[in-house]
Amino acid sequence: MALLDSQSIKTGLPGAKQISVDGGKLVNGRKRHVLVDTIGLLLMVVVTAAGISDQQGARQVFEHLEQKRQKFPRLARILADGTYCGETFMHWVMDSFRWILEVVLRADDVKGFVVQPKRWVVERSFAWLLWSRRLSKDYERLPQMSEAFIYVTMIRVMIKRLA
Repeated sequence: MALLDSQSIKTGLPGAKQISVDGGKLVNGRKRHVLVDTIGLLLMVVVTAAGISDQQGARQVFEHLEQKRQKFPRLARILADGTYCGETFMHWVMDSFRWILEVVLRADDVKGFVVQPKRWVVERSFAWLLWSRRLSKDYERLPQMSEAFIYVTMIRVMIKRLA
């Protein structure tokens, strides 16, 4: 099982490539689409312009993951939040990759922030990324460099967990 989510982040450089405005969060910058395992360790990250929808970003994550499918042979189920719901998207994931996309929604009668079962793991992974001051904003000109720094930060997290 894996967990999927995205995070919009402001850009620190005015001349950076691939930046736009996330209309939902009113953030001018980039969006990090991450896929983590059940303990929160990073499996895949794709950095896009913030204006890209979560489903379009997830498509890019899944296509990158498909190229490395031999590394994740037991992956069968992916949990995501409500922005990834939609019958056509779920069918596309199932038909293209044979993974089950399960959307975890919060109760309608609850207001404010509520911890969702299993979904808190990916939010904790975002918090781990923000421990790195370099990732508090996106200071890189290219999205590939942002992805590289995210991987480096997660390597540091994993090494700390081993020690």
